Amino acid sequence: MEESTVAVATEQRAPVRWQAVSKRVFLFILHQWLLIGIGVVCVLAYYFPQVAKHGGIIRSQYSILYGVIAIIFLISGLSIPRQKLFTQLLNWRLHIVVQVISFLFIPALVLAVVYIILAGDPSGKIDRAVLAGYIFTACIPTTIASNVVMTRAAGGDDAAALVEVLIANILGPFITAAWTVSLIPKTAEFDQWRYGGGNLGSMYKNVFQQLGLSCLLPLFVGQLIRWTWPDHTAWVLQKTKMPKWASVCMLLLIWTTFSSCFATGALQSMSAQSIIFVVLFNIGLYITLTAVCFFAARPPRFLSSRGWSKLVFKPMSPEQAIAVCFCGPAKSTALGIPLLYAMWEPLDLYTKAKTSVPVLLYTTEQIAVAHFFVQMFKRWHARVAEKQDVEQGQEDGTHIDMAETSVETHGIIDENGRTNA
Repeated sequence: MEESTVAVATEQRAPVRWQAVSKRVFLFILHQWLLIGIGVVCVLAYYFPQVAKHGGIIRSQYSILYGVIAIIFLISGLSIPRQKLFTQLLNWRLHIVVQVISFLFIPALVLAVVYIILAGDPSGKIDRAVLAGYIFTACIPTTIASNVVMTRAAGGDDAAALVEVLIANILGPFITAAWTVSLIPKTAEFDQWRYGGGNLGSMYKNVFQQLGLSCLLPLFVGQLIRWTWPDHTAWVLQKTKMPKWASVCMLLLIWTTFSSCFATGALQSMSAQSIIFVVLFNIGLYITLTAVCFFAARPPRFLSSRGWSKLVFKPMSPEQAIAVCFCGPAKSTALGIPLLYAMWEPLDLYTKAKTSVPVLLYTTEQIAVAHFFVQMFKRWHARVAEKQDVEQGQEDGTHIDMAETSVETHGIIDENGRTNA
């Protein structure tokens, strides 16, 4: 009788255990929806590149590069308090860390890697267009949309990310072209990129037009709505979960990026060595740069232990550090691709397409890798917040104990008739 009872109980527990495992697997897959979405849009871009390519069926140069980015910045304008934006505008250390890493450290690092490859690959197995494209990629500013979305998702300061995006993309058109040409190796095989001869006038007009219409105007409109109807805005954001839609918008950006890449045929025609190098190097570069950004934002304590170094090496808040880690390593196709085609306008389309491969793949892979960093930084932020709460509780307890001790001592003095201090 007992054996049959045990067997029945075991049979009952088995379906329950299977259901629990299935639910856990389903939730895990659901949490990876962004990575799954990236895979889906890449497949769609490969088989149907004419739909979302630049100038394609849906006119992605307007519908996505203007419309979708405008939605992301409208959501940011509705979500971020105005005071946070003004506070971050005056945060000079944040500006220096992000922009120095973006425009100085990354170009120096990539240039060093390029020269190492040139020294170790005299036969040219790694396409020289790819190397020129990497130098260009290193010099373009941080991406417009994805780092703001990722910073918000990880619990970071999205106002800080937004300010750095605007500053970088205003500086970028003036810095990138001259900086890229200056860093191109002075050898004959790079002559066509060093003397591109493109006309940048129309590019500047298009870039600042896009920056104004797709970024600044929606941000201003969102802030105006938030200031005019604060309660209604908060209710709509909460009920519609509007900030999560910004992640969906990122998938559309990846879709149009890959569609333009596959439509040219440049990616399919590159050598296997070049493709493997680009894919692996992008992942390693992004992880390395994220680590550099983290230690720049949160330096080791021994650097800030001296009086003169506290101002320079003082650790940023966890929220600002997360913003730095997503803004510093990121690069933008929204500015990068128009600028590339404008700089090297005389080159044939195939060469320009090959040169754009590092930009296209890096900006896509950075989103995929950043998806994992979102989870890591979210857990790290929670641990830091928990530790701060514990320390704050201990300090409050210490203050209470000191106050009670002071009161008791004060009472003894009064009973002895002594004069109080």
